Amino acid sequence: MATPGFRPTHVVPQHGMPAWEAPDPARPTVALDPLLPVQLVERRGDWGHVRCANGWSAWVDGRFLVAVPPDPPAADGPLARTADPRPLLARAEQTLGDYRAAVEALASGGLDGEAFQARTRGRRVGVVVDGESVWLYDAQHGRWVYADGTRLSTFATDEAPPAAAADHAPTQVVTPDGP
Repeated sequence: MATPGFRPTHVVPQHGMPAWEAPDPARPTVALDPLLPVQLVERRGDWGHVRCANGWSAWVDGRFLVAVPPDPPAADGPLARTADPRPLLARAEQTLGDYRAAVEALASGGLDGEAFQARTRGRRVGVVVDGESVWLYDAQHGRWVYADGTRLSTFATDEAPPAAAADHAPTQVVTPDGP
């Protein structure tokens, strides 16, 4: 039976992972199954407190959880004019090509380490392609965007959260019976 309000934020890595009753290596519990959807509800350093769809929760090494991206924009919503992904793809291709040329020059002795650093300083590129979906890093705007081939939508930004967000209490696990 699924817990009301459960929405996975991560999945367990493909080989499963150990779990603990508390953020304490001396208190192991049942390992989590590979690719199990979980909801990260609290972080304490490298520890992550996760909740499963059935309400069971455990502590894991949060560094190894695989993030689930939010759903891309719904195709059945109203059509809106959105940015064309092709210019961003062209910039990513150009940046990667420039970096590769610098690597080739370094490997062939045409550049020394200092010249390589100077030539590549400030270059940033990020691309993840998964079938028809692509996540691109937009260095001009400091953000990751999602594209489905025809439109872009912001996925994450480089901007830090507002300072007021740091003042809130740690996230608590809430179950139907209380915290």
